Amino acid sequence: MNNKFLAVLFLPLFLTGCPDSTQQPPPTGTVQRETTARRPHHFTPVAFRDLPGWRDDDVRYALQAFRQTCRATINYSGQVVADRALLEEKCRLMPPSSADVATVRNWFEAHFQPYKVRCPNGSAQGLFTGYYSPIIPACRQRTAECNEPLMAPPADGNFRGIPREEIVRRQIGRPLFWANIVDVQNIQIQGSGTIRLEDGSLVKLNFAGVNDMPFRSIGEQLRERGIRPAGGMSADAVWEHLKQNPGLAREVINNNPRYVFFRVAESRDVIGAMSVPLSRIRSIAIDNTIYSLGLPVWVDTTLSNGQRFRRLTIAQDTGGAIRGWIRVDLYFGEGDEAFQFAKGQHAQGSKYIFKPKPHVRR
Repeated sequence: MNNKFLAVLFLPLFLTGCPDSTQQPPPTGTVQRETTARRPHHFTPVAFRDLPGWRDDDVRYALQAFRQTCRATINYSGQVVADRALLEEKCRLMPPSSADVATVRNWFEAHFQPYKVRCPNGSAQGLFTGYYSPIIPACRQRTAECNEPLMAPPADGNFRGIPREEIVRRQIGRPLFWANIVDVQNIQIQGSGTIRLEDGSLVKLNFAGVNDMPFRSIGEQLRERGIRPAGGMSADAVWEHLKQNPGLAREVINNNPRYVFFRVAESRDVIGAMSVPLSRIRSIAIDNTIYSLGLPVWVDTTLSNGQRFRRLTIAQDTGGAIRGWIRVDLYFGEGDEAFQFAKGQHAQGSKYIFKPKPHVRR
């Protein structure tokens, strides 16, 4: 997924203890390799025993997600880049899927060094939001309810810089299916999703392109108009209000010039920026202008239900709204249950990057 906006869609302020999201990456072709001898000054090595909740997590699930990293073609770019030879070594030396939790925990401890991340301003806190893969009703042909196309990009590739309203009006692209305009906007915000057709069959749609236009918040537009849905400004309340007011829905959605195209996926897996399947509550999105994707990341934050969330995750995705040293987007999975967690996820948290280290045999 390359389009992450659910948790910030309806929020007036993008608050975080790490206000460095505008930091520019190094010039093209340069790489700052973060090693023990040369690493950003705001990376502090820590012992595994100092990771909050380390021994309480079933890290076998993180190992399963890490296997997907080892199947990917990794882009070794950014300001913090894994050592290619060491990472490939870890992929070769992974314990089997049948390994117990103690064995897997010991393996991570033997092969990786955790670093506590701080922002350049010294803060150890950053914003943790959430995203999910929606399931929406759809039709094969246009109907009164299915009034907006879900389109594949045009064959000539000429769609960048053209606003949403013009793309839809001129059908710059190939309609794959049709759905309610509010549901189309939702699945475009998430970057991928599943549609349920009239006969009950399910079709997975993956991200296929974006018009590179700026994103304009739906919630902000409603606030500017003095509109507050009956259920408040939560994501589901806003979507429901727009469905009940189709004229307003089309107006504010078309005022958001960003447009996302899709392709029909061969499998039901949700695919992230590394082109491998994402794992529910084990895959995360981070800033790929800072980090190369694929590394394990220990996260310590709070979920929308107040539960403490301390787990080993794998950085396998990114997004246009995910910018900053400690900025994290948690992937909650697919469907309505995942949405209930993702919609309210907006908390501060801390982050520990695991870098591969030479294995010392004992």
